[in-house]
Amino acid sequence: MSPISLILIAVGLGLAGWLAARAKAWSFQQDAGVRRMASRPNYHAWYVALWVVIPTLLFVIIWLILSPQLVIQSVLASDAASSLPAFGFQRDAILSEAQAVASGNAIGVFNPDAQLFVEPFRDAMSRYNWIGIIVSITIAFACGLFAFLKLRPDFSARTRVERTVMVILLLASLVAILTTFGIFASLVFETFRFFGMVNPIDFLFGTFWGPDPMSNAANPDASRYGAIPLFWGTIYIGAVIAMIVAIPLGLMSAIYLTQYANPRVRAWVKPMLEILAGVPTVVYGYFAALTVAPAIRDFAFSIGLTNASSESALAAGLVMGVMIIPFVSSMADDSIAAVPSAMRDGSLAMGATTSETIRKVLIPAALPGIVAGVMLAISRAIGETMIVVMAAGAAANLTANPLEAMTTVTFQIVAMLTGEGSFDHPATLSAFALGFVLFLVTLGLNFIALRVVKRFREAYE
Repeated sequence: MSPISLILIAVGLGLAGWLAARAKAWSFQQDAGVRRMASRPNYHAWYVALWVVIPTLLFVIIWLILSPQLVIQSVLASDAASSLPAFGFQRDAILSEAQAVASGNAIGVFNPDAQLFVEPFRDAMSRYNWIGIIVSITIAFACGLFAFLKLRPDFSARTRVERTVMVILLLASLVAILTTFGIFASLVFETFRFFGMVNPIDFLFGTFWGPDPMSNAANPDASRYGAIPLFWGTIYIGAVIAMIVAIPLGLMSAIYLTQYANPRVRAWVKPMLEILAGVPTVVYGYFAALTVAPAIRDFAFSIGLTNASSESALAAGLVMGVMIIPFVSSMADDSIAAVPSAMRDGSLAMGATTSETIRKVLIPAALPGIVAGVMLAISRAIGETMIVVMAAGAAANLTANPLEAMTTVTFQIVAMLTGEGSFDHPATLSAFALGFVLFLVTLGLNFIALRVVKRFREAYE
């Protein structure tokens, strides 16, 4: 049985409990001896429904994690398991084929040995599906009966329901925080493993990047793990070239749309500008690789530069800057529009021109939102991968020439984690160290943005 079926069973039983509890609460209210109830009937209904749904869903989640392992253990305990090969990969392939056929995801097996395990898998899956259904219904009835028997006219169901909802909202708000801590913990653990093989000084300040996944993992060459070219490529493409494009165009478009544009023009231009944020990055990558990069190379040749490459930091940075214009423009637009009109009208009344009002009143007052938009755009740019893969190349060059190929941290993370590399090799673990540094850089940018926002917000509020 699919997970959706178990969830629907839990919701259906919760609805039944809701109706039964509401009917009982109405009977309390209609009783001549009851003058006033502590809670309305709907709160009694939700109290029982929550007692039915929440424990049942918790069991369903746990069961969905445990049942596949129980099915495999049941199959391995069958008589047919004695014919399985001892080699792990071959044994897992046979079991996977048989399980796919038994679950209906495949119509047949390629390996004849897998046919012996189709029926054991079907029997085990059917058995554990029924166990899951029976236990789910039992838990729902037990918890629902427990809550139903507690209903009385003086029962404070409203307080219990509101506390439960508050706990659910608190857990929902903690998901992002716990996810961040989980990512950080996994990065730290793998990064320390990497630094146990390669000196952090060589990694953070080395100028040559060329990991060899086929080298001896016990004695790696630390001189090949210098990440300075990657950090420079990330900053040069994402925080220099892209921002030179995105900040002026995004800020000027926001000023035009808020201060000069006709409302009809704004109604058309603003949505069209924000469409840029919805274009897939692979489309930007194709545009950069097939149009922008060749055009830059041909222009460089036409002015006498012979070292121009078809893959360049300039091509990737220009297209990346166009991609993140909506991040700067939208935040700046909202921030400028949120400035009190009294400040603008007062400046104009004192004789200032529109341009002077924008430069000396509106921009300083909207600076917190503008800075937040710029920092968001930088964070988005330094985390971009697809455009770099298709337009900037894979060469880890430490150069200021924008016409040469470069690479970034994100591209190397993808390169190190794809393929058949061992997770005990420093070449693979270097991806986690790069991710950890990128995480710290992004966190630092956020702190800087918060400090700037706090400083100027105190000045203008």
